Amino acid sequence: MKALLPALLVFVLSARALGAGVTTLQWHGHAAFELTTPKGLVLFIDPWLKNPMNPAAKNGADPAAAVKRADYILITHGHSDHVGEAIELAKKTGAKLVATTELGSALVSLGYPAAQAGYQTLGNAGGELKLGDGEVVVQLTQAVHGSGLDAGPGKPPLYGGSPVGFVVKVKDGPTIYDTGDTAFFRDMDQLAALDVDVALINIGGHFGMEPDAAAMAARAVNPRLVVPMHYKTMPLLTQDAGPFFKLLDADKIPHLEMTPGQTLRFQGRELEK
Repeated sequence: MKALLPALLVFVLSARALGAGVTTLQWHGHAAFELTTPKGLVLFIDPWLKNPMNPAAKNGADPAAAVKRADYILITHGHSDHVGEAIELAKKTGAKLVATTELGSALVSLGYPAAQAGYQTLGNAGGELKLGDGEVVVQLTQAVHGSGLDAGPGKPPLYGGSPVGFVVKVKDGPTIYDTGDTAFFRDMDQLAALDVDVALINIGGHFGMEPDAAAMAARAVNPRLVVPMHYKTMPLLTQDAGPFFKLLDADKIPHLEMTPGQTLRFQGRELEK
């Protein structure tokens, strides 16, 4: 009987992984990600799909027009390179807005459907939002940045509240931390207790973290995997993830450089190779 126990344990763990289903994470370039859960919920994060890194936006193509489904749109802050085509996508798909209450109000004033931006999916840093009957739990985290929205030519920016990051916990799937455009802050080490599988970390500098600060963030959060974002998109930003990865290698922090358009697949919490 004892000889059977290791084999039985492997079988149980394999069955558990198979039952967990597949979660996918696609990078559309810059800070835009698309997350699909095991039950098929589709979440867009900071959906500037028309950014110049997105291969789907080449030759004048409109990647937002190609989106068939979006259940939730998560926006870390009000800058145009993060709001992107959120209003267009919301009108097309009926996607509900996940953001701070102040940012939600500002976006509604600019045309985001009010019925899709209610208190059930709006919150503030420190709170949690349950989406899709609890399949996804989003925790809004502190971020150090700005959040003004472009209100149109000749108009002052709209107040977008405090910026946030997101910890997205997928049932039977990975836990993903999106830093947004935050600077490094000391309390990031508190996020290590959330057992983050993937940290999407801005490394572009100038408007966010320089690579050395981004490496400090990775050390603090201690995720199983780091994916850099918010770089290369424009000349002002960091163009090469190499120096950042060198710093991560010194601390033996696993990392992966995604190509715009690339999709990662997770079986349960495990990244498929």
